[in-house]
Amino acid sequence: MRKVLVVLLLLAIVGVVAADRIGVRIAEDRIAREVAAQTELTRQPDVTIHGIPFLTQVVGGEYEHIEIAIGDWTEQGVTVTDVTVDMRGVAAPLSEVTGGNTANVTARTATVSAVVPYSLIQKNAPREVKRLAPQGDNLAVDLEGSLLGLRLAGSGVVELKPTARGIAVSPVSVKSDGGPQIPLAALKRQLTWTVQVPALPLGAKISEVRATEGGVRVGATAQNVKLNDLQQVQK
Repeated sequence: MRKVLVVLLLLAIVGVVAADRIGVRIAEDRIAREVAAQTELTRQPDVTIHGIPFLTQVVGGEYEHIEIAIGDWTEQGVTVTDVTVDMRGVAAPLSEVTGGNTANVTARTATVSAVVPYSLIQKNAPREVKRLAPQGDNLAVDLEGSLLGLRLAGSGVVELKPTARGIAVSPVSVKSDGGPQIPLAALKRQLTWTVQVPALPLGAKISEVRATEGGVRVGATAQNVKLNDLQQVQK
């Protein structure tokens, strides 16, 4: 009899775990379809609901962590890649979820991350900037051309800072290869430029930038946001 009870208990545990995992998959698929419909994406995003057990979160209407991997995001003809939305403290009442209504689904914080390709950084750069590559948190650049009436051929380092319009790029050092050394202060204006980044999901403003091998990763955090706010900004 004891063995029978143990087997039944194990089967019950397996059943609960299976139901929990199946519930996660269903919820993830529903969120993915909703986000795709709102944002006019060409494919459904990958949604991951973290935290175990899932069913306890469903009943309580509070989810610890939901991650949405959108992929490419295009606004105003400009595309950024590897876009993710990391939502923490998501409040989704069971009655709203079962009714398919996401209007009242909110997150305490939502962090948006995306990669701006180097081709876009280069496209907006002064013509004297011939090549750029990551160097720690900054970018190393090759320079060639004419500045202030002097021939310039050399290299330099530019720093990246977030702005209301996107990414501000400005020189922190310049080294000439054999020619006259031009003071950095004199080159500051000619070698400073801004890269306009398209509006990110949630309308979040960029607050951090860093260079990576694949491009410049930008990040922004919004507070008390709704899932419906993911909808793409109207052009």
